[in-house]
Amino acid sequence: MNHLFVDNLTVIDFAYLDPARGLVGESWIADVVLGGELDDQGMVFDFSNVKRTIKRVIDERVDHRLVIPRDYQGLSRSEETPDTFTWRLTDGTYIIHRSPDEAVVWLAAEHTTASAVATLLERELMAVLPANVTSVQISLREENIQGPYYHYVHGLKKHLGNCQRIAHGHRSPIRIDRNGQRDEALERTWAKSWQDIYVGSDEDVARRHVDAGTAYITFEYEANQGEFALTLPEARVYMMDTDTTVEFIAAHIADQLKAEFPSDTILVKAYEGVGKGAIASR
Repeated sequence: MNHLFVDNLTVIDFAYLDPARGLVGESWIADVVLGGELDDQGMVFDFSNVKRTIKRVIDERVDHRLVIPRDYQGLSRSEETPDTFTWRLTDGTYIIHRSPDEAVVWLAAEHTTASAVATLLERELMAVLPANVTSVQISLREENIQGPYYHYVHGLKKHLGNCQRIAHGHRSPIRIDRNGQRDEALERTWAKSWQDIYVGSDEDVARRHVDAGTAYITFEYEANQGEFALTLPEARVYMMDTDTTVEFIAAHIADQLKAEFPSDTILVKAYEGVGKGAIASR
């Protein structure tokens, strides 16, 4: 059998639900290996079609979606509103999510793993690839980050693309320079405080309530793709008084650090997933 490979084909920025960690932002790099017979061009698959077909399927199926393992015992769906489900965490708290179907992907598994997501994508790809392609292997891996990083989830209702989905996320490094020198202690502090965090905007808050001693906050908005709602324990949320684009995130962190160190020069390089982000200086 002949094989064709494409490393670093795309990056999937998405969110998933974990029994203990809750709502987790993630960024996985996708590598692809195709196996099969050579076609009339002497190819397994034309490289020019890789992004057109394979990348498109991967991006459309998982990128900027919320991955939900349907076999998790703490998952329940509303009979009255089938687009709404509740995810109960191991600490006794819960998360409630409502969105159009296109904002989620249901995984036939009890937990979200790279191998389970890869299996789903391999099955989808085999259905659209030419007959001479007899095998597809998808490898999903995290970026090798040298330094602190955090997992965050957000939703951008003003975005015209898929960022408007209320629960999509990223695994992101952060670089903080103080007076021209990298300050890894500050990087670690921010990474720890934003570990598995939902970054919410004040204007999207619909209500707050307390249930069984736990404070919850609900975000709601309507965007081009439909109506979105998300209820989370307040302890798992970081609030901002602006939208939560990476540009605003970088500026917010820089402002907080400037207030803490008013005499210092601050530069923040905040990433949104792999190899992209925003810079703010104060």
